[in-house]
Amino acid sequence: MMKDVWGYLVSLGDRDFIPTGLRTALVVGSLLFCINHGGAFWRGEMTTERWISVLLTYVMPYLVSVYGQYSYRRKINVKPR
Repeated sequence: MMKDVWGYLVSLGDRDFIPTGLRTALVVGSLLFCINHGGAFWRGEMTTERWISVLLTYVMPYLVSVYGQYSYRRKINVKPR
């Protein structure tokens, strides 16, 4: 279990995963930003709390994308018994 968690944490900086993770974060994060914070942004109502939420809005898609890539890589590298 800890080996899997450590492997995932290391994969967050894997050069093979970063480009897809960043593209995913940019696209998905931007859509979520518009949905969740667009109105407040245009009305000038962005608080520190909202900006922290915006940061998470972009970080989470990156984490999920890298996890998917990491899981797939592990799956194809597992040898059948």
